[in-house]
Order: sequence, then structure tokens, then C-alpha cells
Amino acid sequence: MDRAGSLSPRLIGKSLTPFWERAGVKVRSLARKREIFLSLVASVRDKTQFIAGPFTQALTPTLSLGEGEKKTMTRRRFYAPRARFAPDKKSLTLSAEETRHAREVLRLQSGDEIFVFDGVGGEFQCSVQAISRAEAEVSVIAQVGPARPESPLDLTLAIALLKGEKFDLVIQKATELGAKRIVPLDTERGDVRLRDGDSAQKRLTRWRRIALEAAKQTGRAYVPEINAPLAFTLLLRSAGENHRIVLMFSEREGKSLSEATNGLDPRATGVVAAVGPEGGWTDNEIEFAREGAWEIVTLGGRMLRAETAGITVVALLQHRFGDLV
Repeated sequence: MDRAGSLSPRLIGKSLTPFWERAGVKVRSLARKREIFLSLVASVRDKTQFIAGPFTQALTPTLSLGEGEKKTMTRRRFYAPRARFAPDKKSLTLSAEETRHAREVLRLQSGDEIFVFDGVGGEFQCSVQAISRAEAEVSVIAQVGPARPESPLDLTLAIALLKGEKFDLVIQKATELGAKRIVPLDTERGDVRLRDGDSAQKRLTRWRRIALEAAKQTGRAYVPEINAPLAFTLLLRSAGENHRIVLMFSEREGKSLSEATNGLDPRATGVVAAVGPEGGWTDNEIEFAREGAWEIVTLGGRMLRAETAGITVVALLQHRFGDLV
């Protein structure tokens, strides 16, 4: 230190040398650790590719999708009932709701390709010609197969009205599983009664919208029919027409599904399945069904909620007679 009290340059150099040496060692150590880490990552990546490669190469060719089938995975699908098609079936207009989705969500423009299904099994490859706030004008290029095949089973699910959102759930899942018709039932022990005309219409509109959205989501070109609630006695009179198999699912007094469906009419063109309310069927309803040649079916020994029973019945029948295999 000089007389002014400051360190001389020679002493400063000596005091800083150990610091820089230590810093250099740390930098070199970190660099070495980074090299080791990167080499390990590369090694793991190579091994993963080595292991997964043969499997992915072996599996990929088995898909063997055609060009049309490949497009079903990415179709931009819209719904238009037959009434919105021109008489010559060469053009159509989308509703305001469908147009809003096309314009504001998908940002579609003139010339873009879309697919339109009519709700009764038809699906069409189309091109957007003009789009406004109110509607979209669409030209039909060709009729194509639906995004997903329809089940060969013509299945009608007749189920008692349920409280709250339980009936909504049944409609959604029955549609996803391939039901062709859903009939809301008025039963003796039913807790829900739609007496008011406006209330019934609002419910019906809601149910149909749920079915439509479920059909879109699953790739179906068919939207299940849903009509106003029907009295159970009226269902008994009409359900067996046209050689349809009629099954009442009850928590008691029934056979297993396999027993009830063995040796059924080979001319049968469809199945009608009736599921009761949360309180179950009454003895009178079960007896009326027997007199009408309905088969009574009991599902195992567990008591199921009505909404669970409805969904389970559709799945079992699609497995037994349809394409859920």
C-alpha cells in the first residue's frame, strides 16, 4: 500500500489472480457438465428411436386408408336438413348458427371445402360459394360416405323421463353409441311430467340440439329422431309393428339378455328397448308388456340408476346386434 492509502497495481494483480483462476475452473466444469448432459440426451434419443422405430414402421402400413378415408379425420362438418337443399340437390344454404361457426370459428372463405350431412344418413362434399352473417351459400360437389359408418342395428331407445340433466346425458350417450330413435316415456312412477306446452317444446328443442352435437362429434350422418313424450301404453301398441324385437328392461322378473334374444324372429328389422324410471316399472306395466309379447330382461344382480341403465342397454344391444364389437 502506498502513502496515499491505495493498493499498488502489483498488489492488485496478485490479489485478483486466484479469483480468475477459480472462476475459470468453474466455467470449465460447467461446460464439461453440459457436454455430458447433451451426450446423454442424444444417447437416450437414439435408443428411443431404435426401439420405437420398428414398431411404428410396422404399424403404420396396416392403416391403409384411401384418400377419401384419410379426409374423414379432418373433415369440417356442418349440418343442413333436407329442406335447405335446392330441388336439384346441387346447392344448399347453411343456417345462421352453422354459418356463424364457419365464419367466426373456422374463418372459412369462398372456395373452402366443407362436408355437410343431412341428418338422415346423407353426407356431401361441398364448396363454400359465399358467406355472410346470416347464411352461407354452398355448392354440392359429390355425395360421399359418412365420416363414420352407421350401425346396421335400427335401435329405438324408449326411456322414462328423468330429472335434471340425467335425460340430457342419456340422449348424448345413446346418440354416440348409435341409437336411431329416442322416445321419452310417460310412466306411472315417473317423477317428471311435461304438462305445459311451452316447457315441453323447450325441452324437445334442447334434446334435439344435444343429439345433433353428439352426432357431429362422433362423425354420424344420422341424427336420432326425438319426439314429444309418449305414454307407455301407446308405446306397447305400436312398438311391435314391422317385425321389431321388443325388450323391456326391468330390475326384476326378467331373463338374461342372451336368454331373451335367443331364437327371436329372423325377419326382425330393428329393436325397441324400454327402460323405466328411477322408481322402476310397476307390476301393471310389466304385466301389460308381457301380454304384448315383450321380452322382460334383467341386467345382472346390481341395481342401476335409470340413466346408467339406458346407456348400458344401448351399448349391450349394439354389441349383440350392431357394430360395437
